[in-house]
Amino acid sequence: MISPETIERVRSLMEEASVFEEDLEESFILGGGPGGQKTNKTSNVVRLSHGPSGLMVRCGETRSRETNRWLARRMLAELILERERVRKSAARQAAEKIRRQKRRRSRRQKQKMLADKHARSEVKRLRSVYGIILES
Repeated sequence: MISPETIERVRSLMEEASVFEEDLEESFILGGGPGGQKTNKTSNVVRLSHGPSGLMVRCGETRSRETNRWLARRMLAELILERERVRKSAARQAAEKIRRQKRRRSRRQKQKMLADKHARSEVKRLRSVYGIILES
């Protein structure tokens, strides 16, 4: 049996993730795996489909259908929140990358870069046939 405090936590999580009961499509499936005859003969596995996000969650962790219903709701809400966090993180990383690309180099960095370029061009000049002829 699931406690009322847990139910309230799941409801607040669903509210945070903007998951509403009317958006959910719930179905029950015949269970399987460990749990004995009770699991194998009853439809205690819960499948939740969330229309707006297109996500589907399947939960059959316990032998109780009621507990699985709340666990499935919690899993769905956590999945939606995680997708949102990843999306925001990717946007933040892209903005940070652009900011770094646009940042000006310091004087010291610029001098080092130019010195490296001159050294590289000297190596290439000496490698060419014309560079050797010009030296003679």
